[in-house]
Amino acid sequence: MKKPPTPSPLRAMIGATVSARLDANPAITRIATDKIDAFRYPDFLSDAECRTLVALIDKGRRPSTLLSAAHDPNFRTSESCDLERFAPEVRAIDERIAETLGIAPENGETMQGQRYAPGQQFRAHHDYFHQGEPYWEDVTRQGGQRTWTAMIFLNTVAEGGATWFPQAGMRAKPVKRMLLIWNNMGADGGPNPLTLHEGMAVVEGTKYIVTKWFREGIWYRVR
Repeated sequence: MKKPPTPSPLRAMIGATVSARLDANPAITRIATDKIDAFRYPDFLSDAECRTLVALIDKGRRPSTLLSAAHDPNFRTSESCDLERFAPEVRAIDERIAETLGIAPENGETMQGQRYAPGQQFRAHHDYFHQGEPYWEDVTRQGGQRTWTAMIFLNTVAEGGATWFPQAGMRAKPVKRMLLIWNNMGADGGPNPLTLHEGMAVVEGTKYIVTKWFREGIWYRVR
């Protein structure tokens, strides 16, 4: 059973600190919504970096999975792969994302690559963990709650494939090199249900993205 969102002073502090850092960066624009804290960073990657990540995704892709059980086989139909964070071509990007947000790299999960062919989608979901789900005890021992999400679009999609936040009134079309950033928590540090979002079905073309989730605590130990 899902429990009501629990406030957290630690996560509230993380949210405020990261938001202030992003607001101070002239390359970054805050998205006009009062429902969630969300930002755009155009041209975060180079074309060469995008090509490298696309090739890695094509090489390692497998059917995407879900943390919790879902009975709808069409809920998440994309393909995914975990990118080796210590590979030189990945580590530089991985740590650049962390530096941009001002979050310690060890609080970040492994960057995940995702591929959406025409018709593939990821239906509406939250990135944060729901207290009371079977996985809850495990995630609390592995860095705790997810705070921020960073998503990079690796190509511009001809039609479809937007990341849609229906309750926040926000829709981000896949534009090559753009970094989309949002806080999964509210101002009180509790999960923000208005961050519900959907990877809309691709209509024409193939969509490639990478996603990096950050935890409130340490997720991995630095080598």
